[in-house]
Amino acid sequence: MRKVLTAISIMLTTIAAQAQTDPEYRAEIGAGAAMTAYVGDFNGNITKNMQPMGVLLGRYRFNPRMGLAMNIGYGKLKGTSEGLATWYPGISEDGAATVEFNNSLIDAGLRFEYNFWPYGTGREYRGAKKLVPYIALGLGATYVNGGGNSVFTANVPMGAGIKYKMGNRLNLGVEWAMHFSMNDKLDGVADPYGIKSNGMFKNTDCYSMLRLSVTYDIMAKCKTCNNDRD
Repeated sequence: MRKVLTAISIMLTTIAAQAQTDPEYRAEIGAGAAMTAYVGDFNGNITKNMQPMGVLLGRYRFNPRMGLAMNIGYGKLKGTSEGLATWYPGISEDGAATVEFNNSLIDAGLRFEYNFWPYGTGREYRGAKKLVPYIALGLGATYVNGGGNSVFTANVPMGAGIKYKMGNRLNLGVEWAMHFSMNDKLDGVADPYGIKSNGMFKNTDCYSMLRLSVTYDIMAKCKTCNNDRD
């Protein structure tokens, strides 16, 4: 019995020692693939005409619950008024004209993320979980080019997602977000209804984004730098 207790004690000591020496990483870098859908005057469906987008991203962790994420992506923004039973006085008097666009889209943003539970392997932080949901809010920039027109404007991304710790330094993320732009010409047409409106997001175009990403932890935090006992 004494040998069993001794073996258990050695095993627990080894696990504790490994936990103490496991580095805690401050940041992540990675890439992702996304599907983006235009939402505006000619489409109210957040999944219609979804187009592919490639994304590069990074994240700095303040602690296991909060972080600051940065991203830049390139893709397409596509839409059409075909099939819509809507009269657009700003386009044609009889409503017979069809608006179609297939524009290039560059999206860049910086946003704050909040995890509902501490995120991690559980070794570097007691109580951390490998699978956590989170919410995000930030400020971004949008550049759209196509059809002889180009638009540069700000956007406000609001989203939610799930993070999963696949390994000590490997993370998988799935996120859905709406990007509310401050411009009504992402589709190349401004105010097709001919109705003036006031307010930051009134009568403006936006786009939804569904993203799958993989990131790798970097910038190991030194646990003994300020520890006088070591």
